[in-house]
Amino acid sequence: MHPDDPSQHVSHETIYAHIYAYPRGGLRTEMIRLLRKSHKTRKSRARGEDRRGKIQNMTLIADRPKEIDSREILGHWEGYLIKGKYNRSSVGTFVERTSRYVILVQLDNAKADTVREGFVRELKGVPSDLLKSITYDQGREMAQHNLLAATLNLAVYFCDPHAPWQRGSNENTNGLLREYLPKSSDLNAFSQADLNAIADKLNTRPRKKLGFLTPEEVYCASSLCKNLESGVALQS
Repeated sequence: MHPDDPSQHVSHETIYAHIYAYPRGGLRTEMIRLLRKSHKTRKSRARGEDRRGKIQNMTLIADRPKEIDSREILGHWEGYLIKGKYNRSSVGTFVERTSRYVILVQLDNAKADTVREGFVRELKGVPSDLLKSITYDQGREMAQHNLLAATLNLAVYFCDPHAPWQRGSNENTNGLLREYLPKSSDLNAFSQADLNAIADKLNTRPRKKLGFLTPEEVYCASSLCKNLESGVALQS
């Protein structure tokens, strides 16, 4: 209502706090239904002790070059898995930090070797200068990160535990993807062609943060990216 008056602006946290403070009833239920993730209660960022075990030989985000933080250079990605019903199916998600370009990966399961093979299959076509690093959550599916890094000739960095904001572009994109890949669905039902089509929908959607350009336009503004096929960047 007041786009040019910062004194009239509120943060998203203020909006969430207002909605969740509402008394229980029809209006509160309706407002929560309209939220992106529609959680019935506000989720805490701290979810207790991490019991997944430790990945060996991790390079933590604190040791990631500061130039990656600026988002001025293409080729640095954030990644994660999103899960389906009962956590029995998974899809790999990658987002390029500068352009917000998305690549999705079909996976038969979330075992470390399956995940590595799937990631290599879909990322090997990205031009080398557009695939410099991946920042990932400390999920056990990335136990073979050293082999992945050697195969694709890139660096892999890991976020701190319980710090999803350290790969915020990926978290935000995963929220958008839930429109197409609901938690209640069996993600194994989606083929790689299906996932490419979904990625294409996001990659051709104008973004305010990009000056209303699409992720595809920003990603392919580089002379390194000459060919594009439904959500997957190909070697030129």
